[in-house]
Amino acid sequence: MTDFTLVRHGQSDWNNKNLFTGWENPDLTSKGIDEAHATGLLLKKQSKIYSYLFTSLLDRAINTANIILEELDLNGINVVRDEALNERDYGELTGLNKDDAREKWGEDQVHIWRRSFDIPPPGGESLKDTADRVIPYYENKILPLLFEDNNILVSAHGNSLRALVMHIEGLSPEEILQREIATGQPISYEFSNGKFNL
Repeated sequence: MTDFTLVRHGQSDWNNKNLFTGWENPDLTSKGIDEAHATGLLLKKQSKIYSYLFTSLLDRAINTANIILEELDLNGINVVRDEALNERDYGELTGLNKDDAREKWGEDQVHIWRRSFDIPPPGGESLKDTADRVIPYYENKILPLLFEDNNILVSAHGNSLRALVMHIEGLSPEEILQREIATGQPISYEFSNGKFNL
C-alpha cells in the first residue's frame, strides 16, 4: 500500500485573530506549533515514512511540515514547494477580521463568498478557482509519484486541501463545502493498483 497523507498547517496567528489569510504569510501560533508536533508524533506512532513532501510557498505550511519531519526523524526526504498548493486567495477580504467583513458587505454576501463553490470575493479566488490550479498540479506532479509507490506527505491549507479531498473522494461541490479540514489533523489515503481505497 502506498500512503498519501494531507495535513492542514497548524493554527496561524491570523487564524487565531479570525482574519481572512489567503496568500498572506503569518506564522504559526504556539498552539499551531503544538498541533504540528502532535501530528508528527501521531504519524510516527503509525510508522509513517515518506519519500516526498509537498508544501505551498507559505511559511505556516512549510513550518508545520518541518516540525512533522523533525518528529518523524526524516532527513533525506525530497521536498517540493509550489504556489499551486497555496491557500485560496481572498482578494479584498485578505487581512480583514471576518466580523468586520460582515459589517462592511453584509452577512449573507460574506457567507456566499466563503461557502459557495464558484463565486469569488472581489479580486480573489473561489473554491473552484483554487481547485482549477490544485488539481492539475496534483495530476501532473504528485499522482505519477504515487504510481511509482512513493509515500507522500502534503502540508498545505484548508481550501487547497479541500480541493484535493473533493477530487480524490469524488465529492460534489455541495458535499465538499460541508467538509471541514481541521488544523493539524492528518487525512491519510491508501493508494494501490492505480486507485485510492476509499
